[in-house]
Amino acid sequence: MTHGPTGVLLVNLGTPDSPDPLAVRRYLTEFLTDGRVIDLPWLRRQLLVRWIIIPSRYKQSAKAYKKIWTSEGSPLLLYGRRVQAALQKTLGNDFIVEFGMRYQQPSLKGTVQKLMDQGISHLIVVPLFPQYASATTGSVQQRVFELMSAYTVIPKVSVIAHYYNNSKMVDAFCAQAKKRLDDSYDHILFSFHGLPEAQLIKVDQCGHCLKSADCCITMSQKNANCYSAQCHATATAIAQQLQIPKEKYSLCFQSRLGKAPWLRPYAGETIINAAKAGHKKILLFSPSFVCDCLETLYEIGIEYAEEFKMAGGEQLDLVEGLNDHPLWIDALSSLVHSHSRT
Repeated sequence: MTHGPTGVLLVNLGTPDSPDPLAVRRYLTEFLTDGRVIDLPWLRRQLLVRWIIIPSRYKQSAKAYKKIWTSEGSPLLLYGRRVQAALQKTLGNDFIVEFGMRYQQPSLKGTVQKLMDQGISHLIVVPLFPQYASATTGSVQQRVFELMSAYTVIPKVSVIAHYYNNSKMVDAFCAQAKKRLDDSYDHILFSFHGLPEAQLIKVDQCGHCLKSADCCITMSQKNANCYSAQCHATATAIAQQLQIPKEKYSLCFQSRLGKAPWLRPYAGETIINAAKAGHKKILLFSPSFVCDCLETLYEIGIEYAEEFKMAGGEQLDLVEGLNDHPLWIDALSSLVHSHSRT
């Protein structure tokens, strides 16, 4: 029996086509009206996003994008293309690697069509989010399944739902950290993208979620699907490999939106409190982002760095994202191969 090649679909969240305010508005509208991102009934979500959030945020977001935009476009798209090319070279001709965005361009619809046009017999979907969340990986899965349902012949589909403790990915984060890490840092922070607490509770089927201060710190059968627990596991794996003592690092969550309670501790408050506690120099990881983007380059590298200094700190440094680091490409290759055999 003749088998077609294996398709590999790398997926990141999305980016505007340009830092122009109207392009940013289009991107934010598509992103925030996704029911998995803002978990409200359709009408309430549309009114909230289109009449309150977008009008108050899109111009400010456009200014932020302009500060990180490169001559080759958005960093998220730039590194996505580089990872695609490097992974294609590593995997060889038995695989066809494509890169798409959940929101905006390159669209998942067009990217899936490219793969299907080449006669793939197996589709491996790799959401570029190490920790599973309904708002990220879950949304990618839903959209891919919707698109695949339109085809008469559907190939085998595998989704790499999470890889929060993958040893090769941890190696890549540690390699990036070693470019900066030394004894001069007073404290190490691991900042992950935040989620509303309600989204974590919705996943919980054991009545375990957020019932104690340490319910996310240790992985167990009860919290195996918990985004926060997976974040803690990633931070612990990196810290252990780098031999960072427990008392010298902590974990926080960034990018809060709205007034509802999100995962705590909040990154902005944590950074200010660290400065007030006398920490002068901080090194910050952001391991929910495998690629540098608005949240790392601007929110952390510019906004949080300024807030830290205003509160009395002296220097806040960001560990570079994995981007197209060779060890990250090796990690992706290993993940793909492990799923191509299943």
